Amino acid sequence: MRGHLPRLVALAGPVYGELLSGVVASVVGAYWVAGLGAPAVAAVTLAGTVENLLLGLVLVVASGTTVRLAHAHGAGDRAGAGRVARAAWRLCALGSLLIAVPGFLARDRIAGAFLDGEAAALAADWFTVAFPAFALFFAQRIADELFKGVGDTRTPLRTALLGNALLLVLDPLLILGPGPFPALGVTGAALALTASRAVALAVTALLRRRRRPPAPAGGPLADGPPAEGLLAEGRAITATGAPFGLDFTARMGVGTVQLGLVAAFGVPAVAGYGVGYRVLLIVTMAFYAVRQAAAIEAARLTGAARRAGVDPAAAVRSLARDTAGLAGVLGAGAALLCAAVARPVTALFTDDPAVAGEAVGFLRTAGLYLLPYALVVALGGVHQATGAGRRPVVAVLFGLTAQLASGAALSGPFGVRGLWAGMTIGALVQLALLLLPLPRRRAGATGDGPLRNGPDEVSEMRLVERNASA
Repeated sequence: MRGHLPRLVALAGPVYGELLSGVVASVVGAYWVAGLGAPAVAAVTLAGTVENLLLGLVLVVASGTTVRLAHAHGAGDRAGAGRVARAAWRLCALGSLLIAVPGFLARDRIAGAFLDGEAAALAADWFTVAFPAFALFFAQRIADELFKGVGDTRTPLRTALLGNALLLVLDPLLILGPGPFPALGVTGAALALTASRAVALAVTALLRRRRRPPAPAGGPLADGPPAEGLLAEGRAITATGAPFGLDFTARMGVGTVQLGLVAAFGVPAVAGYGVGYRVLLIVTMAFYAVRQAAAIEAARLTGAARRAGVDPAAAVRSLARDTAGLAGVLGAGAALLCAAVARPVTALFTDDPAVAGEAVGFLRTAGLYLLPYALVVALGGVHQATGAGRRPVVAVLFGLTAQLASGAALSGPFGVRGLWAGMTIGALVQLALLLLPLPRRRAGATGDGPLRNGPDEVSEMRLVERNASA
């Protein structure tokens, strides 16, 4: 390997392990809940959907923290790094309060808006535990990003493995209640998740305390008034992370609409889509791992360029090429893998011929979209970490619109396969818009929102997007 590839792989590998461990734990947890009956499954499914929607908000702060901290780390600005950490914790506290309190008070209404009867009651039981414990979820994400921002993706992997291993043990104990343990059902599943997150967060906090660098001589906020500096940094974190959150939320929303379109073709199509989607999730997590790695490295490079007083555009272009190369290999490999193992992998999940046929068809057809999708996801990290986040967001919005429109149009003559083809069309539209050359900006033109290492410092990040189109 050459160039940035060793660094990208070193950063992305642990991130992929972290993501994969979470998926494995959730699948095993769903297995135990499935034994409680359909109402319990419906309740936990709704709970997972609500948490995914809230994750879009968490990602705004978490991703913005990673990029801002990586930029400060690259620039050697320990005061800036301290300011990022303090502002991130304040945003975490504020966000947790604004979500947990209203969510807890409205838990019955939220459950009743989507479910009824026993399923709604069980969902409300889950929310009774989950909303007060939302701060644990938010805080763990922030704590992980504070490690990732300085290039340490191994520590979040270790704490994720610890928390998910504990969850695997607690789930059957608290859900089913063997021996002296009470059988708490859905509430037990929520308590198991909360306990595993609390332990992981406690360990993370201990590790961070041990590794925290000493404050600089002038103090972490020596460059300005504390309140003013933290407020400005909080705004900068939110602005930097907004494209990541918007991207995630848009994809979640379109996924929900896509499921509604698939439902028109019957239960086997929905079940087959569900099986195939779980398989795709395992491979697409690798793309998001590369995205995180590319964002961390892009922010670090721009920070280092600022410290050296040079234009970071050449380094960012080189990183983008290596990111595209790695994502392209992963995307092509994933597409070939899905086509080759579609039938045997599907057999692990279902023995229903109709469902298996739909799942195999989905994997083989939708596999075509994996290569452009991998490139869009990975390159989006570079764009967003260098202050050019508006472009990938626009590309995603137009591409997802094209996906739904083309899928709906093609589903008439080609059935559900038309929806799978629409996914490929949407990914190609996103990639085309992302790679479309931009006109050269006038000197002094403003970009999407420059990264700053301090509230009053003008970054050189605007040069990246302007020169990258040269």
